[in-house]
Amino acid sequence: MTQNKILDRLIQILCEERGEAVPSLSYEQKPDFFRALCNVRPPMPATKEFLRLQDEYLPERTKERGIVDVNGFVYRDGIALWRGDITRLNADAVVNACNSALLGCFHPLHNCIDNVIHSAAGVQVRLDCNAIMRGGEEPNGRVKVTKAYNLPSRYIFHIVGPIVYGGVTEQNRRDLKSCYLSCLNMAAEMKLSSLAFCCISTGEYRYPKDEACRLAVQMVKQWKAETGNPLKVIFNVFLKEDEALYDRELFRQDR
Repeated sequence: MTQNKILDRLIQILCEERGEAVPSLSYEQKPDFFRALCNVRPPMPATKEFLRLQDEYLPERTKERGIVDVNGFVYRDGIALWRGDITRLNADAVVNACNSALLGCFHPLHNCIDNVIHSAAGVQVRLDCNAIMRGGEEPNGRVKVTKAYNLPSRYIFHIVGPIVYGGVTEQNRRDLKSCYLSCLNMAAEMKLSSLAFCCISTGEYRYPKDEACRLAVQMVKQWKAETGNPLKVIFNVFLKEDEALYDRELFRQDR
């Protein structure tokens, strides 16, 4: 079955779940329409056929984008910086900055990392998170782990960062520090070899980018110095602005 046929059947299944007819779509419209349907899909069981076809379709999409081998990065003191799509990285675990429900982003095609990761990994992640949370809310700074399913990574570390209202408070700082320490300690506990961090809380949660960057780098360097753990840590950024901040903070002493 071709990718186009698989996509047609996936869209048909999702539309049937919703009691809707399949709209007329161009070839170019189908991937986004499928993603949007998955974004709004509640955490309910999926059929074996759907999961089989989804798990055939999504890895091919990742291959098209290109899998990035984190072992090929240049590490300084066990830390690397890379700008790009975190769903392309084959790190042992990638960090997902999520909301307190841990169910992913329900806004169709939203560009937040929560939406991007869930969309590329598959509907199983929302189902796993729902089983973990059981309708509850996760406090800031505590990590929950799921499999990564159709990502090149093995695991997803779901973490809720602080929301900044006005100025940054001491509680905001404590919560953000806890985000990084919780993920690092979990990676060590699981004996992972590599962990990719996103920029936690600096998007819609409004934590100032420069301060968050300084705190993130400080916490990782301090943790590595205190533990001696050989974990490879990748700071993954998506914007040139963030790349410049992390480059300056990580490597300014080398200049």
